[in-house]
Amino acid sequence: MRWPAPAAPRCSRMADHFVTIASGRYQRGSDRHYPEERPAVTMRLPGFALAVTPVSNADFARFVSATGHVTQAESAGRPGSAVFLPTDGPVDLTTPCWWHFVDGACWHAPEGPGSSINHRQDHPVVHVAQADAQAYARWADARLPSEAEWEAGARAGLADADYAWGDELMPDGRLMANIWTGSFPWYFARGARAGTSAIGSFPAIGNGLYDMIGNVWEWTSTPARPGATPERGCCAPDAGDAGDAGDDRLIITKGGSFLCAAEYCQRYRPAARIAVTASMTSAHIGFRLARDGQPGD
Repeated sequence: MRWPAPAAPRCSRMADHFVTIASGRYQRGSDRHYPEERPAVTMRLPGFALAVTPVSNADFARFVSATGHVTQAESAGRPGSAVFLPTDGPVDLTTPCWWHFVDGACWHAPEGPGSSINHRQDHPVVHVAQADAQAYARWADARLPSEAEWEAGARAGLADADYAWGDELMPDGRLMANIWTGSFPWYFARGARAGTSAIGSFPAIGNGLYDMIGNVWEWTSTPARPGATPERGCCAPDAGDAGDAGDDRLIITKGGSFLCAAEYCQRYRPAARIAVTASMTSAHIGFRLARDGQPGD
């Protein structure tokens, strides 16, 4: 088993760079995996562009400094957010006891009061609701991708491959994304703490996009259809564990996170989706930008 060597931090301004996805026909969903991914369909999409990376803490800090934006996790009736805490040992995986609402947890204090992002400027921003992501996108003259756009980008030309890089989770034993290694949710094999990683720590997929799989789930603009919500588990906290900002619309998120595990939540694939409430904030949901056409046109 090979773990990647720590990478030099990538410039946070990479979120300003985009990869153009050509117009064409793209697969969305899968008939081979979880029920909420069915049916697999082929959709025709106009050309668009996806940001090379998710939005980082440094990016989001510039936005807050420029606009004074206050996130939903900070302004809710009970400010705080859902934080992952590993258990002391094996637990019943049907009950997500690893999620805890932490008063005061937010994008700049990810584990609650006393924590900071000082050494995580190049990590993806988390603890942001969909409305926070949309506000950032408007400021950046961009938008959130639809689910179909996000998945087209994540497939990187591999139309029906299971993973964004091919049909093997770990080709030649190489870890390709920040996902759980070890025994979920209590033993993490790559160090003392599971969590977000610096953007660009893992290889880009074939079209040059980074962190499409693992690290953090990413908001889309797509409302969930019936059946898009998986069983309870690692993917999303209960609503009561994520605060109450009042927006209970279900929205599709994509890409999996550092909590997706081979023995349990195998949602580190382009086709995987979970639906969460638009006001959900947690330690493993972030976002990236999209734009119409090719930037600069």
